[in-house]
Amino acid sequence: MTPEDARTLRTAADRLERLAARTTPGDWRGGGLLASRPEVIAHAPDGGTEHVAEARAGTAEWITAFSPAVAGPLAAWLRSTAGAAAPDRSAIAVARVLLGRLPEA
Repeated sequence: MTPEDARTLRTAADRLERLAARTTPGDWRGGGLLASRPEVIAHAPDGGTEHVAEARAGTAEWITAFSPAVAGPLAAWLRSTAGAAAPDRSAIAVARVLLGRLPEA
């Protein structure tokens, strides 16, 4: 793996974790309807819930699929790939996509 690929993976993992840290935590799930839009609700380990966003019906599944619960394993995968002797080209491709979408700070 090139130093640039390793840097790309680590930077994507860092940005993903920062974004998750400032987002409503919990297991995000769609539920109910608020007008014509699904409610996105974070379910905390203690059983509490919190609305995290209003989303159009077409985006609710995407939002819930990438709840903050995904950030840890995804960041770990990117970092483990960054430290691997043989590069995982899929991880590098995901890191590049993430870097194009995740905020820097």
